[in-house]
Amino acid sequence: MQNFFRTVKIGLQYRLTIIGIIACSLLVALFWSANIGTIYPMVEVVFQGKSIPAYLDSEIITLEDSIAEKTAVVTRWESEQRSSAEIQFVESQIRDAIRSRDLKQSFIPFARKWLPSTPFDTLVLVIVALMVGTLIKCSLLMANIILVERFSQRSMLTLRNEFYARTLNMSVGSFSNDRTGELMSRFTNDTEALTMGLKMLIGKTVREPLKMIACLGGAAFISWRLLLLCLIVTPIAGLMIGILSKALKRSNKTAMQSMAAMYELIGDTFKSIIAVKAFNGEEYEQHRFRTATTRYYQHVMGIAKFNSLTRPTTEIAGMGIVALAVICGGYLVLNQQTHLLGIQMSINPMSHGEMMTFFAFLIGASDPMRKMADVFNLVQRSAAAADRIYEMLDRLPDVPDTQHPVTPPQKIERLVLDKVRFAYDESNLVLTDVSLVIPAGQIVAIIGPNGCGKSTLAKLIPRFYDPQSGTVAFNDIDLTTLKKHDVRARVGLVTQNAILFDDTVMNNLRYGDRQATDDQIYAAAKQAKAHAFITQELDDGYETMVGESGGKLSGGQRQRIALARAILCDPEIMVLDEATSQIDLESEQIILRVLRKFFANRTAILITHQMSTIELADRVIVMDKGQIIDDGTAEQLLNRCPFFQRIAQGDLRESA
Repeated sequence: MQNFFRTVKIGLQYRLTIIGIIACSLLVALFWSANIGTIYPMVEVVFQGKSIPAYLDSEIITLEDSIAEKTAVVTRWESEQRSSAEIQFVESQIRDAIRSRDLKQSFIPFARKWLPSTPFDTLVLVIVALMVGTLIKCSLLMANIILVERFSQRSMLTLRNEFYARTLNMSVGSFSNDRTGELMSRFTNDTEALTMGLKMLIGKTVREPLKMIACLGGAAFISWRLLLLCLIVTPIAGLMIGILSKALKRSNKTAMQSMAAMYELIGDTFKSIIAVKAFNGEEYEQHRFRTATTRYYQHVMGIAKFNSLTRPTTEIAGMGIVALAVICGGYLVLNQQTHLLGIQMSINPMSHGEMMTFFAFLIGASDPMRKMADVFNLVQRSAAAADRIYEMLDRLPDVPDTQHPVTPPQKIERLVLDKVRFAYDESNLVLTDVSLVIPAGQIVAIIGPNGCGKSTLAKLIPRFYDPQSGTVAFNDIDLTTLKKHDVRARVGLVTQNAILFDDTVMNNLRYGDRQATDDQIYAAAKQAKAHAFITQELDDGYETMVGESGGKLSGGQRQRIALARAILCDPEIMVLDEATSQIDLESEQIILRVLRKFFANRTAILITHQMSTIELADRVIVMDKGQIIDDGTAEQLLNRCPFFQRIAQGDLRESA
């Protein structure tokens, strides 16, 4: 529950909302108890054929007779030297009767002036008071529900934003380890479960106990001793609910993991729908999904079994309290007794009206108790959701920003890699003692067989990862001493699969520089040879929605928009990772012409195996097994490097 209350703590900053919730809950509880209390005047006054003034008059006469009678008894017992305990008990009855008489006498002037003088008019007044009280209570309940919703939604707004920001600050590698379906499940299903728990905690968990306390307070006013006797069954129910709560939390956490697996399976299947259909995998995928949904169903049914025990437990406890009250109270009233099993329950014998009201208060307290049974499952589910959310929220970025960053260089004179060692898995090095210096303005092509580490090397430059040892530096400044934002502002990136958002062309381009004007965006698009197809071939021009991952565009169009975005960024260092490997020849030639012009006086790193792209380079670096095995111009490597010779001959079958 610790993580759950961390979320509650977020909402404590909304003090006025909390004060409003507590005030409304308290008033709802008071009106709930007051409405139940109307039973007393109906039973004791109206149904006895009296008005309230007449009832007060008769009660005062009865009390004065009782006082006189008991005073005579005390006088006689004192003369007979009876035990002091007996005399003190009767004296306490006299004092109680005097207080009651004085209270009723003080109320008589008001009653005679303002209250009805007939039983029926009194009944109408009681019913009107009941309806007005109910109307006020319902209005307060509406306000309470709105304030509770505000509290929970504002708390979750803060948490969602913090969760999203923390997730974005994690390294690229963490997104490879945390599957998309798992992240989406925590962002949606888990946060929704946590929201429901907050509403329950601040809503019913505050309001219903107050209603129960108000009713128990009313019952205690009638006879607190009898109330304590009736509540002896509650510790057993509390123990059982505590055991069920722990089981519910475990079951809910398992169910959420199953839900996350379903999200992941759905995402994988839909992303790979072409492969599914190409290999007739529909039945196989349906079987996988049925297995996942069945597993989730079994976990949910386990929750239902535990949850089904909570309401019977609370209802049995509530009925046990009422049943015990009926038996004990019935004995006291029917026999006009003040003691039960030798224990004093009241000073004076209770009337039928007092006992009926006592029963009504206990029944009124059992309703909130019953509603609280619904809270346990939701709160435990929310606690499990909070654990899953904070499990990710509490992670520290594995590529952290330094607390004392240095000022980045005015101009990057050279990019330096010195004895760089890197591994995604500590047991398997991807880069081994890589050392490399790239002067400003040089275009370098990095080639090598699949898995040799060339793409990994490129990802170290914008600090997507930090090496385990060695340094990557601008001039002589280690990148780990710079802010990630400052590093990435100097580096542009175009990948093999152009990364576009499901947004307009204009907004995808503006992602390169969110301060850019429309004219600057048009200029970048023209430079990337994208302006013509955007304005002539797309229905809405720059306002055309590109679809998920740019799916409404061709590969060449996506790549030219990605290139225009990088041009708009105007980076000092440009990194292209197989940027032309999956587009048609015509688009490739267009992009290469753009790049040849764009690379003028700019440092560029080209990860490629295509000779057409290598021809742009001033220098070619060959990698294999995480090391640089050759470095030179294309002409030099053509004479001495077998791998480069195979590229030049268009045969990479041996290296693939």
